[in-house]
Amino acid sequence: MDHHAYRHVLAEHLAESELPFPLAEFETRRGWVRQAMRAAGLDALLLTDPADIYYLTGYHTFEVSVYICLVVSLDRLVLQVPSIETGPAVVTASVDEIIGYRWEGIDEVIAPLAETLAPFRAIGIDLYSAGLRFGVIRDLQTRLGAARFRDDGGDLIDRLRIVKTPAELDCLRESARITSAGLRAAEAIIAPGISDNEVAAEGSRALLAAGSEFMSLQPIVTSGRRISIIHVNHKRRVIEADDPVFLEFGSAFHRYTAPMMRTAVAGRASTEMQALRDACREMFEALTAAMRPGNSFDDAARAAEAVLAPHAERVFFSGVFGYAVGAQFPPSWVEGTGYIARGQERAFQADMVFHLPLCLRLPGQWGIGLSDTVRVTPEGGQPLTDNDWQLKEMA
Repeated sequence: MDHHAYRHVLAEHLAESELPFPLAEFETRRGWVRQAMRAAGLDALLLTDPADIYYLTGYHTFEVSVYICLVVSLDRLVLQVPSIETGPAVVTASVDEIIGYRWEGIDEVIAPLAETLAPFRAIGIDLYSAGLRFGVIRDLQTRLGAARFRDDGGDLIDRLRIVKTPAELDCLRESARITSAGLRAAEAIIAPGISDNEVAAEGSRALLAAGSEFMSLQPIVTSGRRISIIHVNHKRRVIEADDPVFLEFGSAFHRYTAPMMRTAVAGRASTEMQALRDACREMFEALTAAMRPGNSFDDAARAAEAVLAPHAERVFFSGVFGYAVGAQFPPSWVEGTGYIARGQERAFQADMVFHLPLCLRLPGQWGIGLSDTVRVTPEGGQPLTDNDWQLKEMA
């Protein structure tokens, strides 16, 4: 049985059996996208980001390294997947047509995709999508003409995805609950003599036991001087007395992630550690006060920068005070639709959701990081996660 026959037989028994939301949710999202397409003068979108495809169809898989795409026209959805993804396409996606190619035959992508796109004169693409392969778009442009392809497709869908529906907010709340369970379990075993791997293992066990799917980013655990290095992870280091231990977890529930950072101390926190905790908390309060509809991302960043200013010369901070989160796939839970940072002039809207990753690092010494995932409301930012913003002392 080849993948074409497999698809048809499987569909008889399990078609759309694992849709993450009711069809009405997807129909609403598609309506918004098509309305935006009409306003932009687009006949079709060629989407290659797994999260964009999931947003409109429900399609999900842990194999995100292969080439997939979705063609969205004003009246039809066509999903193209390799043969090994036939099963997930049938059971998780709501589309009008699935077209496949042999996993080992990437050259088979072009002809059927070009045929699908041939009727359309204005096709939106996202030039910055991680899934957009140069060879594919080059060959499509050679066959159909480069003038048909416009680079505004990514911005169109980003502006819709960044504002969450009630169903999406429910998923983020459930992710927040699971994330919190994982952090509590990991914190509970922190002690001198325990390795960072053991802490990560306990947190991972608790996340999965509480209901997480495969995560977009695995749990992050570092301790002592390694906290001062951004984006390293557990590496068999043994925690020493009075070491701070940095934790950043994010469970996945229907692919939605509400991350949270905590820092605990394997003993007693120093006065300087508490001072940086205070700075993180004050930045958080400044940010959430500014996260109101009508204010810009830049406004919130400047409010947080004013709190950071007395510490700015001696600590490292990434420069991004918040990034949008929602449905994502490995290798990251960062949605990529918006960032709270200097120069980002977009205005907040109600029901945008951001993770506020407030970590201050003393290079070569240690760092303190705390965060919440926050929903934008007319009253300001309201946490979906439940951080208590304390340094838990495991003395």
